[in-house]
Amino acid sequence: MKIDKVIIPVAGWGTRSLPATKNIPKEMLPVYNKPVVQYVVEEAIQSGIRSVVFITNRDKNVIEDHFDYNLQLEATLERNGKNEMLGKVREVAEMAHIISIRQKRALGLGHAVACAKDVCGNDDAFAVMVGDDLMFGMTPGIQQLMDVARSERKPVIGVMEVPQDEVSRYGIISGEETSPGIYKINRLVEKPRIHEAPSRLAIVGRYVLTPDIFDCLEKIQPGHGGEIQLTDGLQVLAEKSGMLAVKIRGTRFDAGNWAEYLTANIYFALQDEELHTDLVQRLKAYLH
Repeated sequence: MKIDKVIIPVAGWGTRSLPATKNIPKEMLPVYNKPVVQYVVEEAIQSGIRSVVFITNRDKNVIEDHFDYNLQLEATLERNGKNEMLGKVREVAEMAHIISIRQKRALGLGHAVACAKDVCGNDDAFAVMVGDDLMFGMTPGIQQLMDVARSERKPVIGVMEVPQDEVSRYGIISGEETSPGIYKINRLVEKPRIHEAPSRLAIVGRYVLTPDIFDCLEKIQPGHGGEIQLTDGLQVLAEKSGMLAVKIRGTRFDAGNWAEYLTANIYFALQDEELHTDLVQRLKAYLH
């Protein structure tokens, strides 16, 4: 199963992160020394994907610009002998083949994925990664899904177990565990009431899908707010082709949640040996 493209929807308004996102896309908010979206792209690249399809809008050009050359900045760094930083800046521009598609109307995640139909074609599977979900582990999150999709030749979605009182914030799956951490999906429920959730396995923004999903998305009816829900399309695809869920191993940060976003900044800053000791001491002063 060939998987060489990833769709990353970035057209949302980022209202959970206001007022910080009034004029800056939420995907460009920094986590330590890189914007959120760069971590997502790096996860895809580490998994062998080389083409990144951003589903964007007219106000998100800065995301594309981040993955392009900045000749004026590069010339300044080179002139000042800052070769290490110059290398890092150029590395970002060269890490992936970037394709940009505008979602001209904000009609939901399902609609955003459907916008990539012509680019993805009718033959090959592709990944979908939500642009504000950060995942870190020994094996990249999306690669864990790709490995199962290739071996089982089925669409796969990523899940993680969440506390019972948080199930209403997620799409939740009902399924049978066929091998450790792998589930055959029977049903997907979008943001169920706490007492109606079929499990605590929440869909967490990583998918490997087949082109059949585009037909499924065309068939479903818009839901609340006129939006096309990806979860509804996944349910149709699961009934048509079968679908698996993989319990992703690793650490996840939701960059749209302030507590998790700030925790992610601390998490990565603590990995920097030059900052670690000073940061720990400063944090201790505020934890009394």
